Amino acid sequence: MSDEKQRGLDPVVRCGVGINFTIWERYETRLEKLRRECPHVPLGGKEGRNSPRAKEHKARDAWGCLWHFPGMGLDGQVVEHPLDSWDKLDAWRPPSPEPLIQAIRRDAEARKADGRPLAAAGLEHGFLFLRLSYLRGFENFMMDVADQDPRLFELRDTVTDYWRRIVQAHFELGATHLAGGDDLGLQERLPISPAAWRELVKPGFRRIFSVAREREGSVKFHTDGYIVDVIPDLIEVGVTDLNPQDLVNGLDNLARLAKGRVHISLDIDRQKITVFGTPAEVDAHIRVCIETLGSPQGGLSLVWGVYPGTPVENIEAGVRAMEKYRDLWCR
Repeated sequence: MSDEKQRGLDPVVRCGVGINFTIWERYETRLEKLRRECPHVPLGGKEGRNSPRAKEHKARDAWGCLWHFPGMGLDGQVVEHPLDSWDKLDAWRPPSPEPLIQAIRRDAEARKADGRPLAAAGLEHGFLFLRLSYLRGFENFMMDVADQDPRLFELRDTVTDYWRRIVQAHFELGATHLAGGDDLGLQERLPISPAAWRELVKPGFRRIFSVAREREGSVKFHTDGYIVDVIPDLIEVGVTDLNPQDLVNGLDNLARLAKGRVHISLDIDRQKITVFGTPAEVDAHIRVCIETLGSPQGGLSLVWGVYPGTPVENIEAGVRAMEKYRDLWCR
C-alpha cells in the first residue's frame, strides 16, 4: 500500500464521459459492454433521448434570445439578438430573478423534507461573457468592446446583478458549492485582449463568485477555448475547481499556472487526438494528462464530452485508458 493510502488521502483521478445520444443510438450495444468493463468511469448521455433540444428545435430564452438547436442533444446558437441595436435598449426588459428564486426555495424545501442534500448553486452556460454576445450579437459585441461603450458595461452589471441574486438565494438556503460555465476562448487566443477582459468580465465574475467564497463555498468553473492569459485572474476571483480544455491551453501551461493551486477538472480533447488519432494515441494522451497534472494528493479529474465524428474504437480506448490509469498514483 502506498504512503498516500496509509495517510487516508484519495489520489485516484476521477473520470467521467458524456456521450452524445446520437452515438448511443448507433453503438448502444458496444457502449453498454464498455460500461460494464469500466465500472469506475461513468458514461452519460443515454438519457439524451429525452432531450428538449430536438432536431431543428427553436426556443426563446428568458433574456429574449431566440435559439436554434440543429441536432438532438446538441447545443445551439442564437439566431435573434434582442439588443442587436442599442435603439432597442429602452424597450428591453431583463428577466426578473424572482421566479427562479422561488423555484430554488421550493426545491430546497422538498430536498429538506426528503432528507436529500441541497442542490449546488448553478449558473447557466454562458452566464456573463457569452450572454453579452447573445444579447448584442457577436460583431456588435466586439465593436462595443473596442469602443469601450459604456452601455455594454451597464449591460454587464445588469446580467451580473441577476446571477448574484440567484447565487445569494442558493447560499442563504445552505448551498456550499457554485458551478457555472462561460466559454472565454478561441482556438489560440482570447477573442478580446486580456486587458479588455479584465476591465469588462473580471469584475462581474468577482461579484458573482464572491457570494460563494465569502461563505467558504467552492466555485467550479467550466470554460472552453484558450484561457492561458487569464488563468491567474480566474483563480484570483475565486475559482477553486477549473474545467479547462487540454490541448488548446497546453498541459504544461496548465501545470505551470493551475496545478496545486486549484482542482483541475481537465476537459479531454475532442478536436484532434480523440477524433483523428488511433486508439493507441488516445490511450497515450490520457496517460500523459494524468502524469502531467496528477499528483499523489489528488487535485485532478478528467471529463470527456464525446460528439458525432468520434470513432467508437477511440471512445472505447479512451474510456479503457481512464479505467486503467485512474489509480496511477496509488501504485
